[in-house]
Amino acid sequence: MTDTKEILSYVVIIIIGIILAQHLNVVVSGSMEPVFARGDVVVIQKASFLGLSEMNTSQLNVGDIVIYDATWFPEPVIHRIIYKGTTPDGRLYYQTKGDNNPTPDPVIVYPEQVQAKVINFGQNPGESPFVIPQIGQITIWIRGL
Repeated sequence: MTDTKEILSYVVIIIIGIILAQHLNVVVSGSMEPVFARGDVVVIQKASFLGLSEMNTSQLNVGDIVIYDATWFPEPVIHRIIYKGTTPDGRLYYQTKGDNNPTPDPVIVYPEQVQAKVINFGQNPGESPFVIPQIGQITIWIRGL
């Protein structure tokens, strides 16, 4: 009986580790400095995790920091929403920008492009993102980024 409980406890630990790992994202550029830097890890809430919706991507606000599938860059981008609007035909969109970038991103972002939102501790969107400093450096080194 003890062996079964021990095996079960290891399985639970592995499952929790997998779930936690899916809710962490390594920052690979300096575009959001000084909020977070290259090598920091941010804790995220996913739009969809194992088929479950963790957030509604149509209800994001100016100030939220999101990870989205960029049409202008080959990897997902993590930037702040600076404007929320609708196209002339009524379609919702977001304008994003890296805090350390001089200009907004070149293409607007639609809700279906948003993969995740950085978890925030502050009262206002994006005010105090959940950041774990520099522990992602090993991932950057392994991936050769």
